[in-house]
Amino acid sequence: MDTQTRHALKQDKFAQAAASGASWLSDHSASVLRWGVSVGVVVVVGIAASIYWNVRTSAADLALGAAIDVYNSPLAQPGEPPMPGIYTSAAARAKEANRQFVAVAHDFSWLPEAARAHYFAGVTYEDLGQNGPAESELKAASGSSNRNLSNLAKLALAGLYHQMGRDGEAIALYNELVAKPSETVSAAVAQLGLADLYVAEGKQEEARMLWAKVKDADKDGAAGNIASEKLSAKQ
Repeated sequence: MDTQTRHALKQDKFAQAAASGASWLSDHSASVLRWGVSVGVVVVVGIAASIYWNVRTSAADLALGAAIDVYNSPLAQPGEPPMPGIYTSAAARAKEANRQFVAVAHDFSWLPEAARAHYFAGVTYEDLGQNGPAESELKAASGSSNRNLSNLAKLALAGLYHQMGRDGEAIALYNELVAKPSETVSAAVAQLGLADLYVAEGKQEEARMLWAKVKDADKDGAAGNIASEKLSAKQ
């Protein structure tokens, strides 16, 4: 078979394939159109969802940041005239910060920022002496999939339970933190908290055992130094 013949056959096969494809498209044009529209809708919805997520995340970050700024704002010095954004008491500051934290947790409940807002809402409720709402908010934050945030909430919750006379629940949380520490709450920090609780209960020997463990495990760290000082003070 010469070159010209082979070329002619290739051209003929291409023409047949193209014609076959065109015929299929013609017969199935409605299905193809629906498929194309469906894909287009999915792409548009995906883009819109991504944009909405980014917008809401930015709004949540801004709102949470503003609430944290309020909570960290300086207090007015005695005798100073009232000024916008300056609070005359820690209670007034905590009340306003709490209002904003609760709003963030409510308005952005499906975003990760809500869990952080629950934590700060719990802390500020505790500052205001409202233990019931504080417990509810800290429990919500303790359920976060973020271990660092969850452990912070559990540590605060353990302290709250001790204040409320629910030492059994506090001890359980401290032991849970010792078993599953994180970057924000190390096992040593949880052990120091538990040791303080034992001291308050008059269980000096249990506290000394914990301090000794922390001292040995964290010889050059801050927790180890605290434990060493506690042991020295009790000798």
